[in-house]
Amino acid sequence: MSIEKMSGLEIMQAMGEGKLPMPSIAVTIPTKGVAVEQSRIMFEAMADHRHHNPVGGVNGGFIATVLDAVTGCTVQTTLGPGVGCGTIELNVKMLKAVPQQVPLIAKGTLKDSDGNFYAHATATCMILRR
Repeated sequence: MSIEKMSGLEIMQAMGEGKLPMPSIAVTIPTKGVAVEQSRIMFEAMADHRHHNPVGGVNGGFIATVLDAVTGCTVQTTLGPGVGCGTIELNVKMLKAVPQQVPLIAKGTLKDSDGNFYAHATATCMILRR
C-alpha cells in the first residue's frame, strides 16, 4: 500500500515496525517507537555528546524536539489517509537537566525508567489536508 493511502496510525505503526523508514530527525535526535496506538505514541530517546549546549549539558532543543515529535505523531495517529499535521505552537516545561546516555521515555512527558520527570509539553497542531 502506498503511504498516500495509509492512515496516520498505519504510517506510525509501519515506522515502529521498521516497514517504513524513520524520519531523518530520528538520526540527529536518536528516537525509536516503543508503543503506537490511536491517540497514543511512546518514544524512547537518548541524548549524547552531539546534544551539548555551550557548558556541556544537554541542550533544551533536544527536549523540545523529542516532545514536538511525540505530540505531533500522537495527533497523526488520529488522522485519515492523505491528511497530515504540523506543529504551530509547542509549550515545553523543562524541570531538570536531562542526563546523557540514559534512555528516556517520551509521551507528552519525558521521564527515565525510574520515573524521574525531566520535562512535559503540550502542542497545538494544524491539520493539513492534501
